Parts: sequence; C-alpha cells; structure tokens
Amino acid sequence: MTAENMPVIDQRFRGFLPVVVDVETAGFNADTDALLEIACIPIIYDAEQQFVPGPAFHAHINPFEGANLDRRSLDFIGVDPFNPLRVAMAEDEKTALKRIFKSINEIRKQQNCTHAVLVGHNAHFDLAFLKAAILRTSTKNQSPFHSFSVFDTVTLSAVMFGQTVLAKSCIQAGIEFDGKEAHSALYDTQKTAELFCLILNKLEPQLLNNMMVDPT
Repeated sequence: MTAENMPVIDQRFRGFLPVVVDVETAGFNADTDALLEIACIPIIYDAEQQFVPGPAFHAHINPFEGANLDRRSLDFIGVDPFNPLRVAMAEDEKTALKRIFKSINEIRKQQNCTHAVLVGHNAHFDLAFLKAAILRTSTKNQSPFHSFSVFDTVTLSAVMFGQTVLAKSCIQAGIEFDGKEAHSALYDTQKTAELFCLILNKLEPQLLNNMMVDPT
C-alpha cells in the first residue's frame, strides 16, 4: 500500500490528530520555570488500520530570558542548561516551536484533521508548559493544538493495568522501559506513544463490537 492510499485518522477522534508530547522543565510552574526540552510524536494508522507512532519531532531549548531554574528539578532530570554541548544544539523557544508546529501541521493536514490533541502522561502538566511557551513566543496562530482538550495515559493506564507511573505502566503492558533513559523528553515520548497505541489497539476491537450490537 502506497503512502497516498494509507488510511487516515480524521474521523476516529472527531477530527483531532493525537500527538504525544513530553516536556522537561526546570520546575513545576509553567509561567516562571524554564522549558528545556520538548518532543512530539503524532499517532497515525498503519496499513492494517492499527495505531502506530509517527515521526518524532524534538528540540533542546535554551531557557527564556528571566526563567527560573530550580536546582532540585535540574538534578532530578539530569540536565545542565549551560553545558557547552547542550548550548551548541539548543534552540530558542520560538524557533523550536515554529519548526515543530510546522511539521505537526503538515501531518495534521495529511490526516485531514482540524486540530491536534495533546496526549501525555499527566497531560495537563505538558499542556500548561506548552501554552505558556506559546504565549511567550506569540505562536498561537502556528500551534495545531487544542487549547484545553487532552488524552491522558495516566487514566488509560490506571483503567487497563492498574498503574499510573509511566515505567510501571509500560512494564505491565509488556513494553521495555530503561530507567536510565527516563526523563529524556524524546525517550519518554516514545514510550508514552507505544503505551497509548497498545492501549488503543487493545480497545479498538471491543469498541467496534459494541458499535455493531443491535440495541433492540
């Protein structure tokens, strides 16, 4: 099957394209603490109409001017914002967001979707930092994301596996998880995307069967 004939996801979520997002930050306050890393992976169909992770879009980000850098948060995620190697590859917030938003919008249009909906593990945390960065960089018109709707894999994992921690949820689901790689936005996004797809693919046959049941 060619790319042009691949099934699109436009009607599965009311015109929303699910995009898994993870951010690494220098604290918990989206308005004052630095956004240091972001990764996004759209969810699409494969040829068999199974949910699969699409391409990953990723950026290391320089702290915005005046940003708070909480030492305990930096130690926890293992990031030194001023490491020369990191500084050399990091982008400013506006450049990074515009680049990532452009790529997501291209896939959104390919999938005939009207908006992207953020998928995350504790999704409102990621959305809060994303919205704060959008406000600082005046990129609202470029952002594909719905302003408040999210899909949260914490809730889905609790329902499916009785777990809420990402690592434990992945292990329970049979997904390999390397604790040494955790707290990298790209790695956590990849694992959250795998978990989200696995849950959806398990649920899909049951949902379709329920839709075909004659209520009379």
